[in-house]
Amino acid sequence: MEKLNTSKWDPSEIIETKEDVLAFLEGALEENDPEFLFKTIGYIARSKGMAQIARDLNLNREGLYTALSAQGNPSFITIVRVLDNLGYQLSIRQKVPA
Repeated sequence: MEKLNTSKWDPSEIIETKEDVLAFLEGALEENDPEFLFKTIGYIARSKGMAQIARDLNLNREGLYTALSAQGNPSFITIVRVLDNLGYQLSIRQKVPA
């Protein structure tokens, strides 16, 4: 049997347009999972240039990578500032009963 070579898929490689970003954010918010949201914002930030975002926010690049990873625990202000830098903001809506 021939060995199949695979590589880890990185969503940041396919996030190109504002519509892509919005779809990723909306999908992550619908999951209602903070870790998934942080990771998704990390993918988006990498697609736009994590180093530049860190500079814009006067943050350490490595720290921002860590904060927006599966193991991260960013502060709410960090999330708001990164989203603002990307041109987005959070909003709240009433949960639809199942």
